[in-house]
Amino acid sequence: MKQQWKPGTMIYPLPAVLVSCGNSERSNLITVAWTGTVCTDPAMCYISLRPERYSYPLVRDNMEFTINLTTEAMAGATDWCGVRSGRDYDKWAETGLTPEPGVAVCCPSVAESPVSIECRVKRILKLGSHDMFLAEVVNVLADEALLDPETGAFRLDRAGLLNYAHGQYFGHGDALGRFGWTVMKKKKSNNPK
Repeated sequence: MKQQWKPGTMIYPLPAVLVSCGNSERSNLITVAWTGTVCTDPAMCYISLRPERYSYPLVRDNMEFTINLTTEAMAGATDWCGVRSGRDYDKWAETGLTPEPGVAVCCPSVAESPVSIECRVKRILKLGSHDMFLAEVVNVLADEALLDPETGAFRLDRAGLLNYAHGQYFGHGDALGRFGWTVMKKKKSNNPK
């Protein structure tokens, strides 16, 4: 039997990402779990921010941001950036994370991130407690260390991605199957039994 609760956001787990914003003169990092894919063609995603956050005007004024996927090794920095304000701290210096200049946007990316997704805001939706920044992906930076040397496949599963669920951080976990594995035809064996 399930209990009835008041309406709330219980869609978990979510990626715990670091959003970098601003420009070469003034930039910041903010931890965001309210992010996701919106469309594949054109490639679009979103982040949701509270208007009172220090990063909010940096994103709004520049109309750009970078979503940096985080790893288990980055868990401490990810949490710290979520509970401290850029008004009071230089989050780059405090966490030891390395800013790299943006390629297609003015804001930096996080060097330690396995994937950094550079985005340009197309629309801001005022929704209530948070505003959604709907953005087009203009560039993706992927860590070459995750390329399989034999196949050339990008092995993001080896990055140790960080997830967030109901107030806690978790590692990515073991793969249970590939997309479509339940309907894939099994390869015939050449070894008769």
